[in-house]
Amino acid sequence: MAKQSVVLRFVLPALAIGCVALMLVGSWFMYQTWTFLNLPPEMEGRKILFTVEPGQPLWTVSTNLSKAGLISDSKRFREYAQVQGKENKIRAGEFNLYTNMTAPQVLETLTTTSGILHKFSVREGLTWWDTADKAQMSKLTNYADFKKAVFDPVLLAKYKIPADNAEGYLFPETYLLTRPKKESGKTLVETMLKEFRKAAGKAWNGKLPSPQEVHKTVILASLVEKETGDASERNRIAGVFVNRLNKGYLLQCDPTIIYGLGETFDGNIRKKHITDKSNPYNSYKHRGLPPGPICSPGLESIKAAINPEKHSYLYFVAKGDGSHYFSKSLKEHNAAVRKYQLRRNKQTYRSYN
Repeated sequence: MAKQSVVLRFVLPALAIGCVALMLVGSWFMYQTWTFLNLPPEMEGRKILFTVEPGQPLWTVSTNLSKAGLISDSKRFREYAQVQGKENKIRAGEFNLYTNMTAPQVLETLTTTSGILHKFSVREGLTWWDTADKAQMSKLTNYADFKKAVFDPVLLAKYKIPADNAEGYLFPETYLLTRPKKESGKTLVETMLKEFRKAAGKAWNGKLPSPQEVHKTVILASLVEKETGDASERNRIAGVFVNRLNKGYLLQCDPTIIYGLGETFDGNIRKKHITDKSNPYNSYKHRGLPPGPICSPGLESIKAAINPEKHSYLYFVAKGDGSHYFSKSLKEHNAAVRKYQLRRNKQTYRSYN
């Protein structure tokens, strides 16, 4: 009876108190968890630019989120990410996050979106240094880093470019990119080289020839790209160049001279430039294709170089409206030059090179 009395008097109340305590602790834990998952740090949200560096562990990301005021508990955030199976799925990049987002919304944004995408547009026919200027203006990289990547022998070997730089292979396109944090020039150039490979696959119907043959085609395509503002003429102009090459004629393509003058060209071709044999890109003095591409051509110019139009034209002259007059003889060509160049209306004439 005495033992039973002790149990009734001390043990049972202790157990009851313990159970109540556990219930209170459990309820408090559940409340804290519910609060963490459903209530944001602030009701009136502030936008915060949050950056996740490549390779950052969840611990660092959660700590930084907490310091930025985007979550209330870094430990709970890590535990929640692990329960959701997303501890290794947080993406690198820049993200616009808000302090009135809940923790699940923050995690969802970091694991399923690309973050802030920066637009980088490159048109057809730009040289690598023009492209480097645009890259610097986009603030995705700087000129020096871009140039370094263009001449990077490791990248050139990786993408099978048989040259000392990537001219011709910086594919013109509108890119939407996350801001690179490391090796920004290399990241940007490699993105463009990958895009070239995709385009080349389409141009050759999935069967790329040897790197040397691709390179010759890109050189020809770059001449086509720089010579016409009329898309319908690309194949015909490619055919003119092929005919002149087959006959051993000089290509006499002004844009090649300009390219050979390099980054410092001031916009004016002078007689001394046309007669300069030291310029390896001077197609008025050197036969055959120039040593390398003179710009990065678009897909349609590459296709034109692969399938040049078959005809007997050997010359063409700009008409001042983006199109050209094509001739089969030098006599006909000289007459066209007099008509469209020497007697041109300077007020209406437009150059498309």
